[in-house]
Amino acid sequence: MNVGEVSSKPSEEVIKTGHEGFPTLSELAMLRAWYAGMSPRAATVQYLQTLTSPGKSSRPLVSDVRQRLVAFATSRHRNDLAQLLGHPAAQRLQKARAVLYAIEILRSLPLPQPLISDDVERWLPPRVVRTLGAHGIRSLADLTVRVPHRKQWWRGIAGLGERSARQIETFFASHPQLTERARALVPELRGELVPLEDFVIPHEVDGSRGAFRAPQATSTLKAANDYQAVQAWLALQEVDATRRAYRKEVERLMLWAIFERGMALTSLSTEDAIAYRAFLRRPAPRSRWIGPSRLRTSSDWRPFQGALAPRSIAYALSVIGTLFRWLMEQRYTLANPFSGITVKGSKRNGPVDTSRVFSEHEWELIRSNADGIEWIGGWSEEAGQRLRFTLDFWYATGLRPSEIAKAMLGDIQFDAQGDSWLHVVGKGSKSGKVSLPLLATGVLDRYLAFRRLPVSRIRWNPTTPLIGNLEQEGSGITASRLGVTMRRFFLYAAERLVDVSPTTAEKLKRASSHWMRHTHATHALGRGVDLTIVRDNLRHASVATTSVYLHADEIKRARQLSGAFPPRA
Repeated sequence: MNVGEVSSKPSEEVIKTGHEGFPTLSELAMLRAWYAGMSPRAATVQYLQTLTSPGKSSRPLVSDVRQRLVAFATSRHRNDLAQLLGHPAAQRLQKARAVLYAIEILRSLPLPQPLISDDVERWLPPRVVRTLGAHGIRSLADLTVRVPHRKQWWRGIAGLGERSARQIETFFASHPQLTERARALVPELRGELVPLEDFVIPHEVDGSRGAFRAPQATSTLKAANDYQAVQAWLALQEVDATRRAYRKEVERLMLWAIFERGMALTSLSTEDAIAYRAFLRRPAPRSRWIGPSRLRTSSDWRPFQGALAPRSIAYALSVIGTLFRWLMEQRYTLANPFSGITVKGSKRNGPVDTSRVFSEHEWELIRSNADGIEWIGGWSEEAGQRLRFTLDFWYATGLRPSEIAKAMLGDIQFDAQGDSWLHVVGKGSKSGKVSLPLLATGVLDRYLAFRRLPVSRIRWNPTTPLIGNLEQEGSGITASRLGVTMRRFFLYAAERLVDVSPTTAEKLKRASSHWMRHTHATHALGRGVDLTIVRDNLRHASVATTSVYLHADEIKRARQLSGAFPPRA
């Protein structure tokens, strides 16, 4: 559309780059007079010195100026002002003050410059937007990063056509800064992944202009971008283990949104959420996303150790949904794209996966590798003693990793019968107590004696941690460090058992510290401990939760039936 050309409905075939058709001062004066109540003929004669032919109306001249103002407002992406300016002529007196105020706003608005993070809907015709959206192209970043830059690139986008493609190319040619920013953004979003605290998020995808961001003036959060909003949410979690678990899930999503979709957290749509669910089943490319467990400061840190199982995917989406619901409550974002997304196979209807539990025989093999690890495996004596205590105490109690890491001598109490109990604050900040069998109390006494600490309960320092820190005397171990230590031992045992029991070695390569809890529960039930007792010691809310460890009954059933029906001689 040429400068000064007017249309009541801008053509869809024109890329919305803006119009320079703002009315002249004389035309604005004429319009103000019309809004003040002057007739169209009198207003045009006085301010435009235009006299229409006899029998012809002056209303088209007024309408022409109004339509140009509407087009100008639309070109500046002020649809609110365009809607106001397009009111029926009969409402001119009621709308006069608001319209004059809108004109003053439009007078000072510069031609908007597109950002690479903008939605294509903001700049391209609806028909083109629908076609691009069907192929997952929703932002200008998608056009510059994901669309191949070669001749006839549009042939890979069904329904686009050469004419629309040329219009898109013309649009980018008129805004060279987009291409320059895209070239700078591609290396940033193609480098090695790092934890969010070490990643400088480009402004285009930091969420400061997220597609579903609510007006900041209405939000209860002071956060200027998505990262700050997420940090505010994580700060609400007082339990360290919960905060780390939540951080892992949100960090994975934010990195995926930035690196794979080229958009901010608050720009994700429901279609993006569905794509993320598929990504969790098979994170790709593997070299970027998957790697062995490493410290967050390590150069080869990766967000995943492998593809997630259905229950893990369901948990991840649940955490993300909780985040988005909270952001909506704070009026930070307008939508929750993960609402209603389900995961097939995430319901646990049967016993816990036996591949995540060590059998009695496997546990004996694993535990034997901790004996003499100082001489055979090169561990220090302090590390070897701590490892053996941790294995036995954990196996006897079935504590969660965060609970055993935080446990102190002052948490151990004795009842009137002389039985020992460990008081803990578990999941959901719920208090509970765990019975300490003779195995647990016996290894504790030996470990305290090795540390040259009093064995007599009367002389205990209540703030002494059960598991000591090898580098700093008197302090305890963190849950994350404990996990690293257990992982190191599991890999050591796997290497030594590869020829003795290949199956056990493979399980150890996949094992995490939480397997200790699974193994404790399975062995307790298999040895005849009542289901309700195991439930209370694990602090499960329902017997149904504990019953998933009853797969030992299936083993017994299979063996007894095999004995009753032996093979033919």
